[in-house]
Amino acid sequence: MHGAPHWVADHFAGRGGHHGRPFGRGRPDFSEMFGGSTPRPDRGVVRYLILDAIAQQPRHGYEIIQAIEERSAGTYRPSPGVIYPTLQMLEELGHTRVEELEARRVYAITPEGKRDLAEHSEDVRDFYESAGEGSWDDFADELHDLTRRVGRMFKSIGRAARRGRLTPSTMKKLRVVLDEAVTKIEAIIDPEK
Repeated sequence: MHGAPHWVADHFAGRGGHHGRPFGRGRPDFSEMFGGSTPRPDRGVVRYLILDAIAQQPRHGYEIIQAIEERSAGTYRPSPGVIYPTLQMLEELGHTRVEELEARRVYAITPEGKRDLAEHSEDVRDFYESAGEGSWDDFADELHDLTRRVGRMFKSIGRAARRGRLTPSTMKKLRVVLDEAVTKIEAIIDPEK
């Protein structure tokens, strides 16, 4: 299966599931299967994560990094190379201001920044739900159930092929059903596509 994670190809080729564990026995490491830790935020979302981190209190850069990492349950730790240029941009936009607090340079949110954050609070919530507040381990059982359902589909097609039931007409009908399913799945996963 070109492009499929190796554990999917292995399973449907009859070589078991992830690391030889067939589906249904044991729980695979979903973060490894799906390309590592949870996705990084889009470049535009980082600015709202920063505004969210300073909305309650002014913070210096390192505290902002820690606040984001903590809220994402350790799944995302922005680098200084991401944080500081974004802070500079937010300051230029008038969304943050620099203050001196106990001889430290801290960033505080401005009224313009609060308005911007309020308009994008869904982006912040969605990111944290898909990151730390909803990490792979939290959804492992649901994800496992989805992979089992996909597995059933492949087994049915494989069984039909072995029994000679995949005629050109049948395959044409299956393609139509699969194309519709993929279109619906993509609309759910990426509604802006």
